[in-house]
Amino acid sequence: MESIALLSPCEIGRFRFSHRIVLAPLTRSRSYGNLPQSHAILYYSQRATEGGLLIAEATGVPSDAQGMSLIPHTPGIWTKEQVEAWKPVVDAVHAKGGIFFCQIWHAGRVSDMEKEPISSTDKPVEKNEDDHVDCPIPRCLAVEEIPNVVNHFRVAAEMLWMLVLTGLKSMVPMVSFLSNS
Repeated sequence: MESIALLSPCEIGRFRFSHRIVLAPLTRSRSYGNLPQSHAILYYSQRATEGGLLIAEATGVPSDAQGMSLIPHTPGIWTKEQVEAWKPVVDAVHAKGGIFFCQIWHAGRVSDMEKEPISSTDKPVEKNEDDHVDCPIPRCLAVEEIPNVVNHFRVAAEMLWMLVLTGLKSMVPMVSFLSNS
């Protein structure tokens, strides 16, 4: 088997990458009011390279899907104000020739919903010595509620098209929606 050189170009679908190094999504917890701040422009543009892939931090789809207790200050993409806040970040990455994907998410059983968080399970997140927050017992998502959650992702995707992001990575936390354990 041939080894793959880390710095060699590759093509995946319609994307041509100049190398195989990717900035993985990192939850930075620095987007106060669910808006990317001006320092995000510097952060992402410093990591952008011609033809390099950057994946944005977890970006919430509706306000009640954010995990502000455990994962505070994450950006969102459900309002036009948030789109406007993302524009200079995206422009800075594109100015350097970077390819920028956005990871959209719903925090599931660690979200801060007005009622209780939704999940595929009624099992709360187990507290350990490093946690400073007690998570409430989540409520199992009812089948008839699924279209509403899907709609949150649809709205977020429509907002992203306003940004002309080069890609979209949709991520639903496995532990939140897909696991019954």
